[in-house]
Amino acid sequence: MYGATASANIKARKKARRAGKHGSARLRYAIPLLLVGLVAAFCIGIYTGFQTLDLTTLRNDPVAQSIFFRLRLPRVIMAAIVGSSLAIVGAALQSLFRNPLADPFTLGVSGGAALGASLAIVFGLGANVVGVPLIFLAAFAGSGVAVFVVYRLARTGGVVLPGALLLSGIVLNLFASAGVLVLQYLADMTRSLQILRWLMGSLDVVGFDLIWKVLIFITPCCVLLIAYARDLHLLAIGEESAASLGVNVRRTERAIYVLSSLIVAVTVSVGGTIGFVGLIVPHAARLLFGQDVRVLLPTSFLLGAAFLILADALARVVVSPGELPVGVVTALAGGPVFLWLLRNRRRYTAI
Repeated sequence: MYGATASANIKARKKARRAGKHGSARLRYAIPLLLVGLVAAFCIGIYTGFQTLDLTTLRNDPVAQSIFFRLRLPRVIMAAIVGSSLAIVGAALQSLFRNPLADPFTLGVSGGAALGASLAIVFGLGANVVGVPLIFLAAFAGSGVAVFVVYRLARTGGVVLPGALLLSGIVLNLFASAGVLVLQYLADMTRSLQILRWLMGSLDVVGFDLIWKVLIFITPCCVLLIAYARDLHLLAIGEESAASLGVNVRRTERAIYVLSSLIVAVTVSVGGTIGFVGLIVPHAARLLFGQDVRVLLPTSFLLGAAFLILADALARVVVSPGELPVGVVTALAGGPVFLWLLRNRRRYTAI
């Protein structure tokens, strides 16, 4: 019995090493390809809007320069930050829970963060604590509670039940949505409209002050998520296999929970509840670059940035001179794409 287990572990290690070599090869062509796509999306986002900008105008017109550097450029950068963050969290959660439908929205993380941030808005908690906005802290607390509750409800012994996981996330989202509606009803008109506009998803930002604050939180969390790619790759196969190959399962789970909660809290607090990014983008990355989680996380990161930049650009021109909330665009685009993915690949794996 012991010999059979040891032999299985040796085979698993050899398979993991071979997969690592293949994953490195895929990354060598995937990253440059996605960077080119991201640059193209960035250019489209910068030059798309109600007021047309060109190089001649930017050189000579102070108003155009102000629009470009105070509004257009910060907005595109914020779209890239939010899109990449939601996509990498979605990829990490799908691998951790071994469920292709897991993402910040379906697991209730976005709903919990939205409820926490709405509470902060209603009570006028716009102050900072040690330089950290209280809305960030409230959203983080809400997302953390959501992850903990969903996980505890879905876990039976040492097994996380996929059906219970999704059902718990959906119910928690409904509960959070009801809580947000109650807060909107009880709040004054100004704060109620602020919550409504924020819930639909918006990337409006003036200048770079907020972007620097967001990057302080987002950057180390995303780096750590990518650092856990190997452990997530093994966990996506199964907890027993991961543990036999040296993965500290509980520590990895806790780390992914905390990192995902913090990332989602920050993105929700600045961009509202922008759905489908964390669900669609990882599946698109799998179709393009394979199932290896070590490839999936960085490719989802870059693909998510490009996706949300293009979605926001579309939101700015589709009803010009008005503007659609970007969350509406991602939902309208994400639903059909997800159904198409299900039709063409009816059997998904988490890796």
